[in-house]
Amino acid sequence: MNAFQPSRPPLQPIEKPRVTPRPKRRLRQRSYQVMALETTAKIVVNCVISAAAISALIQLLPYHWSQQEKLRAIRIDVKQMEERVYGLQAEFSRNFDPRQAKMIMQEQGYRFDPTQRQVVFSKDTTEVEQPESN
Repeated sequence: MNAFQPSRPPLQPIEKPRVTPRPKRRLRQRSYQVMALETTAKIVVNCVISAAAISALIQLLPYHWSQQEKLRAIRIDVKQMEERVYGLQAEFSRNFDPRQAKMIMQEQGYRFDPTQRQVVFSKDTTEVEQPESN
């Protein structure tokens, strides 16, 4: 009965079975909830910004269309004025062309070249016989 019993416990630590704590699972669930909430907030903010941009575009479209219509009208006016300017430039260069001075004087002054015969139209329907030259 007097058996030899060790006076000290062994030096090796006794391994205790590890227990996984439950709060980590809750932390994961909480982090997923936070991520879902954050993603939802981002989507809502992006939808609000998109709606504001779309409403601004809808308000700007009538203004854009009216400006385009005004621009078309101005382009038509410019084209008409360019045609008029080209005509006036042609008339100006013709009026100051020395080779056409005689013809312009006849047009504007009712003077004719002495070698040119004047033609006068009358309403008289009687035929005039011309004398025959011998």
